[in-house]
Amino acid sequence: MTHHHDTTHIDWDEMTPLLEIGVELHSPLYRQAADWMGTLAPAAGVRRILDVGSGPGVLTVLLAEAFPYAEVVAVDATAPLLERARERAERAGLGDRISTLHAELPEDFEKLGEADLIWAGNSLHHIGDQRAALAGFARLLRPGGLLALAEGGLPARHLPRDIGIGRPGLEARMGVATDDWFTQMRAELPGAKDEVEDWRALTAGAGLTPSGARTFLLDVPAPIPQVARDHLIADFTRQLDVLGEALSAEDRATLERLLDPADPQGLHHRADPYLLFARTVHTARRG
Repeated sequence: MTHHHDTTHIDWDEMTPLLEIGVELHSPLYRQAADWMGTLAPAAGVRRILDVGSGPGVLTVLLAEAFPYAEVVAVDATAPLLERARERAERAGLGDRISTLHAELPEDFEKLGEADLIWAGNSLHHIGDQRAALAGFARLLRPGGLLALAEGGLPARHLPRDIGIGRPGLEARMGVATDDWFTQMRAELPGAKDEVEDWRALTAGAGLTPSGARTFLLDVPAPIPQVARDHLIADFTRQLDVLGEALSAEDRATLERLLDPADPQGLHHRADPYLLFARTVHTARRG
């Protein structure tokens, strides 16, 4: 989704490499989620899937693999990400079943067409009026169709509480600053409306029948592989840039040390980084 903010503007073109590698690292978690959705929506009855906010198409491919009879449509507002999704589909040998659709929500709901399964992975929160967006998804679902929202869970953690430099609890404080950033980002969206993030109640309010939620865990203990280390360095670099003055001078200095390739206690050399992450998937069905 493309938006126009100042301090909270997200440049999706610039974010593409970080986003793509991050989703690839998390793909074991999302493969579990896709398999679970297969128990709620048997593959034989799923003929068309919308992957809303598809990004570079990592989940699009997983959905096509989990639902072998379905056409899967990658929906996104960023053309370079859709191009990456097309390339990924071709590499996976799924170019005949995966297509892409450039759409800006909520304006382009009518372009999406009907579906038996709609996956909205971390995309609903980029739409100002989430309640109206859920109603739009509900209208697109065929009878018996399933909506799956990946929203919430637990933020990724990578470091011990005490890393030996700076004040202990750095990632917890970064998490607080990120929550504040997220609140501001939401407030600046066009048509933004505050909602209690009770996804069961919100999907029921859209006329759907809640059909369960599950949380999926990704646990990569130390020592992490180099690709995960590189992603962590890129992610912390971005967080230092985005969070900026929201962090104390001491925490900024600690982050700068962590990102310094010459610092023996930095992320380039530490043996203790890990990856622990949980994502919750909420589902609801059209009667």
